Amino acid sequence: MFLLSVVGGIHLGSVIFQLVSLLLLIALVVGITSLIVMFNKKNKRLSKIEEKVDKLLTDKDKNSE
Repeated sequence: MFLLSVVGGIHLGSVIFQLVSLLLLIALVVGITSLIVMFNKKNKRLSKIEEKVDKLLTDKDKNSE
């Protein structure tokens, strides 16, 4: 019955629910943002690796001729 108690006209259960909901919303925004940043970094790394492989292949072709 602690959650149903009223302190100064404010229901404690409602306050706890609103805080939990706010924390979940913040966690969702932070999670989506971090996923986007992670995918961007991964794509940049992949493109750098592709450039290096292409350079190695062209150097190999030039040396074999």
